[in-house]
Amino acid sequence: MLADIRGVQINYEISGNANGPWLTFSNSLATNLGMWSEQEAALAGDFRILRYDKRGHGKSAPIEGPYSFDDLIGDVVGLWDHLGIGESYFVGLSIGGMTAQGLALRHTDRVRATVMANTTAHCSDDFRAAFDQRVALAEDGGMEAVVESTIERWFTESYRASGGAWLDTVRGMIRTTSVAGYTGCARAIQGLAYLEELDSLDHPVLLIAGTQDPATPPAGMRLMQERIAGSRFVELDTAHLSNIEQAPAFTAALKEFFAEQ
Repeated sequence: MLADIRGVQINYEISGNANGPWLTFSNSLATNLGMWSEQEAALAGDFRILRYDKRGHGKSAPIEGPYSFDDLIGDVVGLWDHLGIGESYFVGLSIGGMTAQGLALRHTDRVRATVMANTTAHCSDDFRAAFDQRVALAEDGGMEAVVESTIERWFTESYRASGGAWLDTVRGMIRTTSVAGYTGCARAIQGLAYLEELDSLDHPVLLIAGTQDPATPPAGMRLMQERIAGSRFVELDTAHLSNIEQAPAFTAALKEFFAEQ
């Protein structure tokens, strides 16, 4: 379904238990809401689930960037308002995990508990330069120019060698992301600066890292854990898309965390 959120057409899907608490999923850069299909299936009996495509991704409008996290957070809050969602659990991976941080910091009363997976809270000079290179590739050659290098970062060598069905599915997600959405979100990431604010968070947080994640290594997520009082930390033997490569373990971590809230 499409909703006009602050002038942007945002695509979303609702599923699960109509009487359960709301649970919102936020996808990574260059994917769409389909990346959460295994978690949606596993948790649909207990939660009312909202998945959405961030601006410029999936079936959401390919609005020109650059974007900021105020834009991305505003899209979530606007979608919640549109749907009458007062409070929701929130799970985000990569840029979705960055969005999760902003929501928890700026809209604490709207978030019951937060899962931040395979993410970081600040943009280093090297990280910023890497995104300059990726943006240039996408602008010059379209999204096809970044497909294989992205797959190499997102999945371990052993998973890639397995030839799993998800590999081509994710390739398709990358190819069908708009260049505007990719570059707009990349510019938002380059302005990321939440690390020094995280010590103000006072609600339940689960951090999920990937041992073999070159994009957002566990060391950076340990820094986040040090600043978020009472936060839990889980490390899985995976690269960046931990919810796909280690789906059963990822989903089990969610279930355990939510059961304690």
